[in-house]
Amino acid sequence: MITTVAMRTISRCHTSLVLMASLLLSACTTAPVKTVPNVPEQKVQPVQEVDVLSVLIARQDRIYRVAAPLMVKNAPLCRSLARPLLGFTAKNRHSYPAELAPAVESALKLDDRLRVMQVLEGSGAMRAGIRPGDILQSVQDQPLPRGPQAENEAARLLLPLLKNTNDIPIQVLRGDRPIRLTIPLTAACAFSMEIGHAPQVNAYADGRRIMITSGMLDFLGSDEELAVILAREIAHNVLQHANSQQMTATIASMIDALLPLKPDTAALAGRGGLRPMSAKADQEADRLAMYLLARAGYDPAATERTMEKITRAYPVSQTNIYTALHPWTPERRQSIQAALNEIRQKQASKSPLLP
Repeated sequence: MITTVAMRTISRCHTSLVLMASLLLSACTTAPVKTVPNVPEQKVQPVQEVDVLSVLIARQDRIYRVAAPLMVKNAPLCRSLARPLLGFTAKNRHSYPAELAPAVESALKLDDRLRVMQVLEGSGAMRAGIRPGDILQSVQDQPLPRGPQAENEAARLLLPLLKNTNDIPIQVLRGDRPIRLTIPLTAACAFSMEIGHAPQVNAYADGRRIMITSGMLDFLGSDEELAVILAREIAHNVLQHANSQQMTATIASMIDALLPLKPDTAALAGRGGLRPMSAKADQEADRLAMYLLARAGYDPAATERTMEKITRAYPVSQTNIYTALHPWTPERRQSIQAALNEIRQKQASKSPLLP
């Protein structure tokens, strides 16, 4: 189990969905913690490291797969929060907690070079032929950095290069063969996706990031259910609800607290300082989320089913649970049903799916 891993650093690993101008890769940094002297270190067994890494990667892959159409198909609805993206993620051995380094090097074969891990479905990177396993060598003939800060340095390198262009030349190493590709940039909703390492069934959106807890990922049995929660959090960000509810800093602190593999559980006490979203904001997010779902090819009717499922398992009376922050009410159900009828009519008449 992740919570049994002996942590000697506080590891904060972003699981951002796609490469973008302002955030190239899934950034991961470690902040050292003072250790007690003369206490022998307990080494994590390799099998534990591999298990933890396997669970982490499986959760990341699931979020990327489910979120991809929501991000790519909804750039018009994300308004000013859409950006041109390259359409893949890349990591090196420094992208994971130091405690998992042996498993990362043996299982993933990662070194100091940036390697493509996921390619966004429907992106320019997929159309250009980028593949998982490709090692990034250069962008516009400028060598890409290596080492512990490779992701942040690559982001700074890319920022000016992605301006005022529709595509960008990249060289990758595939096996022993260098390959030059031209990647069309993909307009998509530019939010980073984070995994919160906590058993509580919850999700958060601070205006630029979206976090789904491991408890929520485990609870949601189907990808369609996960798509509903992701769409709702995207909608909250697009509608700037964290800001309008004056909770941006509090939500951001909660996300930061749950990024380490072994988070500070004090952040989970009660609601963690968070207030329930207003009824108006939740209804607005429901409606926009249903359009996001429909445009991405998901069934918007799953919104009501998913909320009913969470509410049955976790009543509003429980603290620090999704329903405590987003109470399920008859008014929300009625609003969702009205939005569903509206979307079905537009689909039947082949009208644009715009809220």
